[in-house]
Amino acid sequence: MPLPLAEINKGLDKLNLVKGGIGRGTNGNAIVVEGISKNFRIPKEKKLTVFEHLAGLVGRGTSSYDEFMALQNVSFAVKHGETFGVIGPNGCGKSTLLKVLAGVLYPDSGRVEINGKIAPFLELGVGFQPELSARDNVYLYGAIMGLTHKEVDQRYDEIMEFSELQRFENMKLRNFSSGMYVRLAFATAIQTNPDVMLVDEVLSVGDESFQKKCSDKIDEIRKAGKTILLVSHSLATVRSLCSRCMLMNRGQVVALGETGGVLAEYERMRGAGT
Repeated sequence: MPLPLAEINKGLDKLNLVKGGIGRGTNGNAIVVEGISKNFRIPKEKKLTVFEHLAGLVGRGTSSYDEFMALQNVSFAVKHGETFGVIGPNGCGKSTLLKVLAGVLYPDSGRVEINGKIAPFLELGVGFQPELSARDNVYLYGAIMGLTHKEVDQRYDEIMEFSELQRFENMKLRNFSSGMYVRLAFATAIQTNPDVMLVDEVLSVGDESFQKKCSDKIDEIRKAGKTILLVSHSLATVRSLCSRCMLMNRGQVVALGETGGVLAEYERMRGAGT
């Protein structure tokens, strides 16, 4: 079930979020991350003997765990108005990082500061409720993001037109395909006028024409001076939209700087099989 945005906002409060308008930040930064780490404990599957099965000893004894460091001492800053890319192989910590920034997960150590109104676009329909209709979800999301009912009224037709889901506005989201979910979530999020957008693989779902529409809209938001943190496997997208980016591997920052140089390092890393 998608995580309610109210819960995300509670998490953001704990992460030193400055809401409502752009704050000054640290040296004019919209996002400041200092030394965050996140560890997960993964239970080991205990292999039982035939005797243990017969004796019903399942679940007895001491459980053991593997430690998985998803993030290790990650630090970086994103300036106001910058489109900043995060790249790396699967499992490198990109999505965990965005969830920490959005307040969905709390870091075990370190500090996160986000200055401005934030719109997290992480997974399919974060903040949406599957038992409500598309129309009701648009109004719910808008309210959580601080819009009045009248303001949502004024934006509603544009949201539905962008998503191309006018025919399905009264359908419950549990009956939506993943592509329909993304269309509605993205179209709604961009209408809340955030200062900071966290975007995780938005261009990887849906048909090619809608991906192009999303890419154009992100470019429009970027040119309007908004801050975007973009996670993507598409190096071409990162190259075209981001002036700087960060390469992650095994939970750590491997390279950070001008996009061309970081992408070259990623290609070298992939060629070396590291």
